[in-house]
Parts: sequence; structure tokens; C-alpha cells
Amino acid sequence: MTEQMTEAPMTLLDTTTWTGKIHSTSWRDGSDGAITVREPATGETLGTVGGASREDVLAASRAASAAQKEWAARSPRERAAVLRRAGQLFEEHAEEIGSWIISETGAIPPKAGLETTIAADECYEAAGLPTHPQGEVLATNDDRWSQARRRPAGVVSVIAPFNFPLILSIRAVAPALALGNAVLLKPDPRTSVSGGVVLARIFEEAGLPEGLLHLLPGGRETGSAVVEAPEVRVVAFTGSTEAGRSIGESCARLLKRPHLELGGNNAMIVLPDADLDLAVSAAAFGSFLHQGQICMTTGRHLVHEDIHDEYVQRLAEKAETLPVGDPAREQVALGPIIDENQLKRVDSIVQETVLHGGRVVAGGIHDGPFYRPTVLTDLTEESPAWAQEIFGPVAPVMRFRTEEEAISLANGSAYGLSASILGDVGAAMRIADQLASGKIHINEQTVSDEAYAPFGGVGDSGNGSRVGGAAANIESFTELQWLTLRPEIAQYPF
Repeated sequence: MTEQMTEAPMTLLDTTTWTGKIHSTSWRDGSDGAITVREPATGETLGTVGGASREDVLAASRAASAAQKEWAARSPRERAAVLRRAGQLFEEHAEEIGSWIISETGAIPPKAGLETTIAADECYEAAGLPTHPQGEVLATNDDRWSQARRRPAGVVSVIAPFNFPLILSIRAVAPALALGNAVLLKPDPRTSVSGGVVLARIFEEAGLPEGLLHLLPGGRETGSAVVEAPEVRVVAFTGSTEAGRSIGESCARLLKRPHLELGGNNAMIVLPDADLDLAVSAAAFGSFLHQGQICMTTGRHLVHEDIHDEYVQRLAEKAETLPVGDPAREQVALGPIIDENQLKRVDSIVQETVLHGGRVVAGGIHDGPFYRPTVLTDLTEESPAWAQEIFGPVAPVMRFRTEEEAISLANGSAYGLSASILGDVGAAMRIADQLASGKIHINEQTVSDEAYAPFGGVGDSGNGSRVGGAAANIESFTELQWLTLRPEIAQYPF
């Protein structure tokens, strides 16, 4: 009896579905050719997605606007059900999605697992938004009822970066959809699968009606188009401060609302009584996780002079022991830098810092795309590695003498995204009240995120918390409308 051959089952991310495609009411060819997605560890091709032209974006925006009206009219139960199912699908397909995050971003498996877990959490949290109170009853001096009610903004554009492509897409996409909006999603072209295709496929399988989520990969021109499309009312951008300023200027000219989560040069203050073993562990995690390619990365270590030297020594020893390599093929702590341009930038900042008098205590070298975890000391506030956001696995360390000096140094950056304080809680509370930062973590390092907590920064780090938790999400993705009601038509003196 001849054994029958069976075809392998289709997977969520089966390449036959999306290769060379955009998703705009259906999977179809983009008008701007194809974008190659490469593995940063090896340079090998992982796949191709379609490139969206300006015309593709404008057509998607019109389709999104048309579909949004019917979606907003759906019952809260219907919208919530789609978001709950999306969360379940992220859990069911976590291994497959995680393997793409590892290959496409150079992430270690725990970081990939964090992304899929938070993606599910974001959907479950968003599923509660449709039934959350959507306004309030206002006082009035007239013979009427007066209300302030929340209405969907309409079409929301989401522009996401490469470093945490899934989280930094879904945290805006999920609440925007839940609150009755349609979404244009432009992922970073380097991570168009885990930051784009994954979301399109998840919501497709979750039963989201066509026309509500458009996947539009591309570069700068595509990004400009998703900002400028006439139907777009809100732009949620995560990325560099330079690009954020440009988007903010465009939104101001076009009278659109920008939600900007930008860069960071985050300070961790280590007080004299801090447990050094725990502090160094926190420091290494904060500076070296995902090769330092995180907006919340611990970018400046402020260490009390009594423990500075030992802290530097222990952190350098820790850095030297951390294995660096290809996380898709071996067990490592750090993977590759995303591309050659970013690798050159990281190394240039380190080398310029040395020319300005800084000292490399560990690292400062790379083998191909793999940059060694690096510890720098003997710095000033003008040292490039201290003054700039590096976006690499570099830990610059500076000593301080008094709390006042630590506060001054921590606030001496144009950025204000995240800060942490390690040591005595009483002293940490005094210091925390004087730091200009969107987030402050006491006895934790600077990298932390939850679907239920507001996320955002001040200064060059953005225009405040625009995602995270019901209050921020409802404020971000709805418009406030005044509504009055009388029992009969009012009488007027005209």
C-alpha cells in the first residue's frame, strides 16, 4: 500500500501569503517594488514585502476612512471580541512569531518572548476600552442636559521603529482599533515582518473587517504620505527625535494630532548604600539588553564617589563575561547591531569619546555586526558617549558626590524618557521628585513597560504619555465632543 503524501499545514506567517505584498483591503502587490528583509546577524535574505507608494497610501487612507464609519458603529461587544481573539492568537502563535523577531531584529529568545507576551497583553487591555466610560455628564446653567463624550478620531497612522517592532506597533494599533478607528501601519522597512506582517495576519485571522488595518511598508516618502493623507487625524510615531520633530512640524501645519515617543539618554543614579552586586546586574541589563537598542536603555550611570571605582570594575567584569553572537543559532546575551550604519555610529561615538579623554574599561570593539558590551569612564558632560543617545551596548559611568549634583547631572540632558535610582528609598524619593522624566523607577533599571501603564517622555523624548492604560489610550485615539439635549426646541430672542 502506497503511503499518501500530505501537504504541510499553513502557518500564520506562511510566506506565500505576503511575499512581495502590502495589505490594503487585501494582500496585493505594492506600487513601489519590493523591500528585502535581511537577517542582521548574517546579512541573509529572510523575505520580501511590498513597497507602498504615495498613491498606495492615499488609496488606503480613503478606504480606511470609509470602513471606519461602519466599524465605529459596531457594538462594543463586537469590537472587544476581535481584540480578545487577537490576544489569543498572539499566544497561540508565539513561537512562530518569536522566531521571526529573533531572526529579523537580532533579539535573544527572552526578548522575543517579551514582545509576544506584551502584544497579547496590549490586545487584552484594549479589549476593555470599548466598554470603558466614554465621557461625562457636565453641569449646566441652562434647562438642558450637557455631556462631553468621546468619539473615534477616524483614521490613525502608526509609524513604528525596528528595535521592538511588534510591541511598538501593537501598543498603538490595538487601542486605536478598539476605540473604533481605522489604522494605517508603516513599519520600519528593516523589520516589516515582525512589525507589520504579523499584525496584519493576526487581525485578519481574528476577524477584523477588511479596510480597517492597512500594512504599508516603505521608507521616508511612505512615512510622509501616511502623515499627510487627508483622512488621517492622529499620527502615532515612535522613533528618533530628529524624525519626530519633522513629523510634529508636518502635523502642526496640517492641524493633526501627533503622539511622539522619541529618543532617550536615560540616567541611573546609584546611591552609596546600594547593594553593588544587584546594582551591577541591573546596570548590565539596562545598558546591554538587545544591544542597547532601546529608547529606555540605561545611557548614563551616575555612581556615588564612594563606590564608583568598584562599580566600574564589577560592571566591566560583567561585560567581559557576556557572550555575543547570533541568537538564532547559539545561546548568547547580546545579538547583532541592526545594520552597518548603526554599527558605525555606535563605534564612532565610542572612539570620539576616547579622543575626548574617556577611557574604555571593557569592550569598545566589534566582530562583524557584533559589538562587545562596553564600559566607559573618565567622562565629562561634554563627552559624546555621555551627551548623545548611542543606541548601542555602551555603559558610560560618571561619579557624583552629593544628591544635588546627581540631580543636576541627571537633568543635564535634553532627553527625559526614563530614569532610575538604586539604593535607600527615602533618598530615592527625594531625588525622584526633582527629576524631569516621563518615568522613574526606584530600585529598578530604566527599561520597563506594561500595557497598563502610561508611556512617554518630556523634552527631546516626546510630547508626554500617549499610550498605555485606559486614560492615555482614550485621550490619544478619540476626540472629545460636547453634546447638549433639551426636552423641546429652545426659545431664542431672534
